[in-house]
Amino acid sequence: MDVLVTVAARALREGDPLGALQRVALREDAPALALRGVAMAQLGEFPRALHLLKRAARAYGSGDVLARARCGVAEAEVALASRDFEGAEVVLVEALRTFELHGDSENARYTRLLQARHALVLGRVDAAERLLAELDPSDAPAMHSTLARLLSFEVALRRGEIRSARTALEHARVAARNARIPALGSEVEHAARVLSIPAARVVVRGEARPVLLDEVESLLGSEHLVVDACRRALRSGSRVVSLSTRPVLFALLRVLAEAWPGDASRDALVWHVFGARRVNASHRARLRVELGRLRTQSRDLVDIQATPRGFVLVPRRPVEVRVLTPPVEGADGAVLALLADGEHWSTSALALALGASQRTVQRALATLEEAGQVQVLGRGRARRWVAPPVSGFTTTLLLPTSGFPG
Repeated sequence: MDVLVTVAARALREGDPLGALQRVALREDAPALALRGVAMAQLGEFPRALHLLKRAARAYGSGDVLARARCGVAEAEVALASRDFEGAEVVLVEALRTFELHGDSENARYTRLLQARHALVLGRVDAAERLLAELDPSDAPAMHSTLARLLSFEVALRRGEIRSARTALEHARVAARNARIPALGSEVEHAARVLSIPAARVVVRGEARPVLLDEVESLLGSEHLVVDACRRALRSGSRVVSLSTRPVLFALLRVLAEAWPGDASRDALVWHVFGARRVNASHRARLRVELGRLRTQSRDLVDIQATPRGFVLVPRRPVEVRVLTPPVEGADGAVLALLADGEHWSTSALALALGASQRTVQRALATLEEAGQVQVLGRGRARRWVAPPVSGFTTTLLLPTSGFPG
């Protein structure tokens, strides 16, 4: 590798894409094309970056499998940044196999980091955590260590483990200072903002107030009876009753919880849960059936008793009932949470990340567009959706973990 290529590569590692381009901007050999592609990716010029990286891979030819694998990883990283997930997972798996076969531990580590990022974007928190567990950030270059700590930070946030998230964030700050890459330090500080702005609302005795992630963690760890509308669950301390696959039962539970310590009328339950404004005998019969199912599911934590006008929640222990709600309500909230990262998403990428059909996502996007919360760019296959970063609160608790909220 010649001197200019070496200097350009060093500039890229230090987060200086313009410095790298000054050395190799006019060159057409394979190493220069690859460096130009990475530099353009760092500048956010993704289509141009992909074009250069594909040219570099062809220029290397079939004889240099390591170089072609590195180009493939760079292409996959650009694809993830531009929210184009098609084929990225396969490319990363094949590249990792090549790096491990040839003893390229540094690129193998970086490929695992990209796999973890890919898993997190798609809501596969367990998979991301397993990939990160295979890495030792303390034994990695400062840049890799920073990225690993940031990914650990996001995993902890998705799990509601705020103390672990703060620890990972502090380690990321230290690693970013050691890396001496300004863009990396900015990324760490941007991530830290999540901890200082409201993440959800808590409803207690009919009154709602915004809460930070620290307060969310404290609430979920308390003995209070918590109706968690972010994950569709009933919680009390370490005991959790998941209703993620029972939306009707959870809707009933939430109406009852928001009415506590009073009761919820039968008409209100039928209206909020079944969408019927005029209650008939069929609705009342269905209400009795669904309430019976809810009693069975939640009997260890709460009882549901009939009153002259409706039903009331009665906790098994002397605790308060609290409702934890996301900052943005409705099925559109998860779509908005993904778009709030400022990237351009295709409908197919949103559907893949949410585990939903494209038609479901299209309906959500139409609603958000009508409300002026998202914008569409391009046409046909180049059609992309984008939303400005949501100000005033974090969408962390809206990000998908296992499917699309209905």
